[in-house]
Amino acid sequence: MTAVTTRRPARNEPAKVRRRDREKTKAEILQIAFEEFAESGLLGANADAIAARAGITKRLIFYYFNSKEELFVAVLEMAYGRMRQAEESLHLETLAPEAAIRRLAEFTFDFHQANPEFVRLVAIENIHRGRHVASSETLQKMTRPIIGQIERVLAKGKSLGAIRPEIDAHALHATLNALSIFSVANRHTFEAQFRWDMSSSKAKLRQRAEIAEVLWRYVRSDDASPSNEAG
Repeated sequence: MTAVTTRRPARNEPAKVRRRDREKTKAEILQIAFEEFAESGLLGANADAIAARAGITKRLIFYYFNSKEELFVAVLEMAYGRMRQAEESLHLETLAPEAAIRRLAEFTFDFHQANPEFVRLVAIENIHRGRHVASSETLQKMTRPIIGQIERVLAKGKSLGAIRPEIDAHALHATLNALSIFSVANRHTFEAQFRWDMSSSKAKLRQRAEIAEVLWRYVRSDDASPSNEAG
């Protein structure tokens, strides 16, 4: 009679791993951890709560991500990756300079409005002085495509005399994010102090239009005209 052999699991592989799709499980962990970190911060988020929501053990989380800090880095990579992926569809270089600048402004405002958890996560990482972003080569590389798009828009605009020559892509990106994030990050305190509507659809449309106008007025050349702003 032939002996029947049973495959033993790898020494460090939890039994749960064999019964679940690894990539699906990791994606579920990351999404739940994203929500927990955005709500409670790195220090306040609880691995037991993440595991309970995912229907897995805490041991399985650390099997994939080793520590809460590494899980936080992975969440940052996922969150920034979503924004960078959305930015790829802009194709700003195909537009006339003014249209490209306004499109960039509108997109950035819309993304932050639709993703307040992302804004909170970025604020939390700034509390930690950006050390997790600095530790991730993946996050460093993610910034290059959008800066490249902006640089090409500026180069085109400058060559046409539509955009001022001293405008810098990194500075412009920072200014735009500061403008678009404010109504998400500071909405509650601003509304409470000034009784100023920042939440209604009407208010958001007004803010969106104002930011696009401000950004274009900031970058445009004094010599810009409809003829040299065309694509």
